[in-house]
Amino acid sequence: VQLQACGGGLVQAGGSLRLSCVASGRTFSSYVMGWFRQAPGKEREFVAAINWRGESTYYADSVKGRFTISRDNAKNTVYLQMNSLKPEDTAVYYCARRRPTYRSDSSAYTDLHSYDYWGQGTLVTVSS
Repeated sequence: VQLQACGGGLVQAGGSLRLSCVASGRTFSSYVMGWFRQAPGKEREFVAAINWRGESTYYADSVKGRFTISRDNAKNTVYLQMNSLKPEDTAVYYCARRRPTYRSDSSAYTDLHSYDYWGQGTLVTVSS
């Protein structure tokens, strides 16, 4: 499995970006997908996740109402639409595939250790 993220860049505060993550393999639609980010000097943190059908989504409190995760299983792609960007959103953003689990608690979506395949990351820089 390979995950290829793109769409990062430099944007002014208040602006928008859409990240994309294309996955290889024919079983993309079977997996929960997530976005994480890591700012300089900080630990990697959860941003958003989406279940295999796209019916359920989960967000970090810091991005709720501003970011939207979605997926197109026909294109093996998961998206992260980021609006009203703030300087504190500056980070390298990673997409990831969650390993299969019977857990349904929220931490199964937010815990980075629940994910087994990671993309290479795409840098988002928000200027003030």
